[in-house]
Amino acid sequence: MGGRSEIDRYLGHAAWRKRQPYELGKGGYAVKRVALLIETSNVYGRGLLRGIRSWSRENDSWSFRLIEQGRGAKMPTWLKSWDGDGIIARVENKRIGSFLESLAIPVVDVSAAMEEPLFPQVVTDSREVVSLAIEHFESLGLRHFAYGGDDVFHWSRLRFHYLQQALNERGSECLARNERITRPEAEIKQLGKWLLGLPKPIGVLACYDVRGHEIVEACRDVGLKVPEEVAVMGVHNDDILCELCDPPMSSIIPDTHQAGYQAATLLSRLMKAGRRSIKRIPLKQVKPLGVAVRQSTNVIAVPDQKIARALSFIKDNACQGIGVSDVLKVEPMARTQLERKFRKLIGRSPREEIERVRMLRVQELLIHSTLPISAIAEAAGFDYPEYLTVAFKRRFGMTPRAYRLERSR
Repeated sequence: MGGRSEIDRYLGHAAWRKRQPYELGKGGYAVKRVALLIETSNVYGRGLLRGIRSWSRENDSWSFRLIEQGRGAKMPTWLKSWDGDGIIARVENKRIGSFLESLAIPVVDVSAAMEEPLFPQVVTDSREVVSLAIEHFESLGLRHFAYGGDDVFHWSRLRFHYLQQALNERGSECLARNERITRPEAEIKQLGKWLLGLPKPIGVLACYDVRGHEIVEACRDVGLKVPEEVAVMGVHNDDILCELCDPPMSSIIPDTHQAGYQAATLLSRLMKAGRRSIKRIPLKQVKPLGVAVRQSTNVIAVPDQKIARALSFIKDNACQGIGVSDVLKVEPMARTQLERKFRKLIGRSPREEIERVRMLRVQELLIHSTLPISAIAEAAGFDYPEYLTVAFKRRFGMTPRAYRLERSR
């Protein structure tokens, strides 16, 4: 078994029914028929579909069966008699999972809703989601943290667990509200009571953008200021939903395109292997792209006004090629004193904070632009592209070009 992959080793041994192909694709091979049971009603689902489409265009040109459906919807009746080769689905509950299992064809699950999954999964890395949120909140000087979750979803419970774990290691506490009342108005009211009882200022991570929107609404109803008292961050970066918040809400950006692409890659291997997919195939986790910063976290919450102004200066000017000496010109003090206060209040040195802000800009341009590396280096305040490459590889373990290639697939 020396050269075989984990997927090859774990594939089952029961072949499924054979059928005559109705269409030929690239290279004369039969076109695979793939059903996509993914909701089109939210930005996460649409991002997955775009990634799947990209894989198909670059590789096997699958024939897709897709219907308009919501999250957790009943399985369409046509699946029972459908003569297909594979399925990519958001398996939200055991009822859906059991139905798909009965079809005896490969399934890849692109939801993390089930604690004990029935199929191979490609999901967003919840630990990295939490890490990005904490880093962002800490960069604002926040020292109190809370989580607005939803116990219905396994991925929400998982994010709460990782947040608790990470904050415990820092000697901090995570205050949470994970229960949900089915009546929307009653839920907003209970959220408001919970928020009033939290220490201020505080950073609140919502399990996803819908929950974040509710938290922002609850703050407004009870008179709490966002972001001055409560800084709110969602997950999924649904731009319409985030912009409908007042103020607009910051959110973690999942790499849904990559998740969809990886799901298609995995399903292709399962279908070509001629074996049933089983859950023991290692979980594939896709790292989020970063934080889309909006007004709901636009605050510097450190108690020292000099350091708050220094942080604001860095935030506005890091990509102009500034150094620590420039920060000291804005807020004169001994360099050792500046270093000590930065480490005490945000856990990083001034130089590390400058580099962090620059790297956020580099990541943004690598993902969302086609600018050459030389232009990105200049836009982020690096004198030479080589300096950027060294700094980027030190921080992320790969070159900027490799990072762009990985995120564009």
